[in-house]
Amino acid sequence: MVSNLPTPAEPLKIGTRGSPLALAQAHETRARLMAAFELPEEAFVIVVIKTTGDDRALIDADRPLKEIGNKGLFTKEIEEAMLSGDIDIAVHSMKDMPVEQPDGLVLDCYLPREDTRDAFVSLKYKAISDLPEGAVVGTSSLRRKAQLLNRRPDLTIVEFRGNVQTRLKKLGDNVAEATFLAMAGLNRLGMDDVPKTAIPTGDMLNAVAQGAIGIERREDDTRAKEMLTAIHDHETGLRLAAERAFLGALDGSCETPIAGLATLEGETLTLKGEILRTDGSEALADQITGPTADGPTLGRQLAETLLARAGKGFFDWK
Repeated sequence: MVSNLPTPAEPLKIGTRGSPLALAQAHETRARLMAAFELPEEAFVIVVIKTTGDDRALIDADRPLKEIGNKGLFTKEIEEAMLSGDIDIAVHSMKDMPVEQPDGLVLDCYLPREDTRDAFVSLKYKAISDLPEGAVVGTSSLRRKAQLLNRRPDLTIVEFRGNVQTRLKKLGDNVAEATFLAMAGLNRLGMDDVPKTAIPTGDMLNAVAQGAIGIERREDDTRAKEMLTAIHDHETGLRLAAERAFLGALDGSCETPIAGLATLEGETLTLKGEILRTDGSEALADQITGPTADGPTLGRQLAETLLARAGKGFFDWK
């Protein structure tokens, strides 16, 4: 039994970025907590916090994420607000999260995972294979860029940032012939009208933790811990434990040419992983299978396997 539940007079403060997707994720978190504890909406306050990665000028200029900063690009200001007590919990897209949290913060609650696949978005074409030779495609993801150049070295890749509407406008203005988004975000926003095609993970393996929402809290906040335990999705937790251990053993940031996906079948977990040179000239992929409880160990073992195969200079992004 959770003591001292939030009330309209003393609401639980939920921190989030201000994008439409981030707000949708915060609203989903609030709805699940409301249902779990039979609380009114007024017992929660959603606090919007602007992060470095949300700088409008940098987005409009299509500044590469690498130039702005890497670890904590979409989380630093939110985590600072939580440590200072301005918010109680924080809702994150897990693919944006570094594998290590600041001292005093814990990330151990995940909502049920959405579609993990990337979406191919174009006003003219249905798939990567349909793009004409030399076509211009836009993405700010080093992983997607490396995968595209590996599969289609003839393509020209340009930086492409912004929300769904911004990217569709850029496509309409012929800045690029196609771009890429996460299917999970489009689904959560109900954007059925976006001209998209889901890319099979066998063709383009997704980012580690893509499609998952994580909720961070202060380590010493027992009320938040008890409340978040009630909405935690165990299966998603098992999958992300393996994927994030794989990422952590390679490189702890969220913006590197690394892909990974764990799937469960009964008590068996299968983890697929891929690492790439940034120019797409080489890609190494493998998979490992074992008990679900051994997910973190399997993640580290798969990382070691790929590291052993990578030659000198492979990790030019480190």
